[in-house]
Amino acid sequence: MDTSKRLEPALSMADRVYAVLHESIMSGEFPVGYRLRIRDLAALVGTSEMPVREAIRRLEEAGFAERVPHRGSVVKGLDLAELVHAYDVRLLLEVEATRLGAARIGKADITRMRDGLVRMRQAITEGEVMDYLDRDEAVLEVLYEASGNPVLVDTVRSLWAQCRAYKTVGARSALDTPGDDALWSHQERLVEAVEAGDADAAAAVTRESLASATDRIKAQLREQKTVK
Repeated sequence: MDTSKRLEPALSMADRVYAVLHESIMSGEFPVGYRLRIRDLAALVGTSEMPVREAIRRLEEAGFAERVPHRGSVVKGLDLAELVHAYDVRLLLEVEATRLGAARIGKADITRMRDGLVRMRQAITEGEVMDYLDRDEAVLEVLYEASGNPVLVDTVRSLWAQCRAYKTVGARSALDTPGDDALWSHQERLVEAVEAGDADAAAAVTRESLASATDRIKAQLREQKTVK
């Protein structure tokens, strides 16, 4: 394992360990069912056990790892049925959050969304999947917060955290497909609809975006299962 990969000096030790473990999972170096032994991982990355423990907790929260009786934390496999259930709920909530936010958002927040799109496109250009997901969510948060419903926004954030493993698979698939503009085209159209004050059009873009993401992730998971 190359512990130098994408480790920023400004990051906390737990952030660094999380980045290393996450990359090892996504690359397949740590396959499904791999036991995340705290002591072994601490020795592997050259840290104390505390940041490793915190990193594993975050992997579990993000859906990349799970606790198994008598085995501890292991790398989690992604499940199509779980994906469908989670994205069905996201569809219901995020379409409504888009509709409400688009009807109430101000010019300053639209500018923030535009600025966020620039940072999102930069992450895509650099091939940084996790940065892309963070920036994509930041753009949507501006819109959803304009809805004025903090419970709705917090619920969506929780779903994002639960779906992060699936979102990573979908984003990686799109980045690896030449000419695939799915990672930015929907958000561009979303901001255009919001700027035009068309809440129904904005909601339709969100619906289309989530449906496209679901189909992309399903295809990738089926392909991975076939390869195995």
